[in-house]
Amino acid sequence: MNLAEENNQELEHLTLWRRYREDPVIEIRNELVLLYTDLVKRIVLRFRGSYNNFSQMDDMVNQGMIALIDAVEKFDPDKGNKFETFATLKVRGAIIDFMRKQDWVPRSQRSLSKLLEEKYGELYAEFGREPTNSELAKTMNITEDNLQKIFQQRHNSVILSYEEAANEKMMEVSPLVDTETRDERPESKVLFDELKTQLARSIDTLKEKERQVISLYYYENLKLKEIAEVLGVTESRVSQIHSQAMLKLKNILNQY
Repeated sequence: MNLAEENNQELEHLTLWRRYREDPVIEIRNELVLLYTDLVKRIVLRFRGSYNNFSQMDDMVNQGMIALIDAVEKFDPDKGNKFETFATLKVRGAIIDFMRKQDWVPRSQRSLSKLLEEKYGELYAEFGREPTNSELAKTMNITEDNLQKIFQQRHNSVILSYEEAANEKMMEVSPLVDTETRDERPESKVLFDELKTQLARSIDTLKEKERQVISLYYYENLKLKEIAEVLGVTESRVSQIHSQAMLKLKNILNQY
């Protein structure tokens, strides 16, 4: 699609939004929902490691569509904000809430994941740097081999945990959601942009392999097996690298 076509499409979307604001009937609302259906599917794909079959994926898409409809009904295009950003926060939040209620992550796995995150945060605060695997294993009273197994097994848990933390932070500082008071605060836009910059800087602090896995998983939408083939390592090793990277990112995000 060239620039002229993009501009025409944007103008058509804006016209449709204005029609809906002038006459908020279900027919026009549904037209808008159809325009952004792919957004829901893209968000669900980010959680693909957390569902085991197509039935679960369909459930997540359904929750996302409900949130998308709600976002369409509440969005005000005249404020100059992008609907995609507004809807993404709403849809991600709805899917995360749904997954929490379904309890898809085993309790024992969640407990180990929580312990690992706590110990990582404590050591990071104590040393002022990223703790080594040896230091983590020692403070958890486990072997380094067992630590690697936890990293490997916590893939589902860490995706959900990180996405939840990221969404909460974005909701806190976003000038696009919730109250009118927040919309009117000039510092909201500054904080929102600052958070995105902080996330980018945090990714830059990762090791090369960790950055590669994050990029291939979240931006190229490759599966763990496909990433393993690209990097020439085992799928379990990719899970370990991903878990370690996300643990670091979540720790940085929580401190922000």
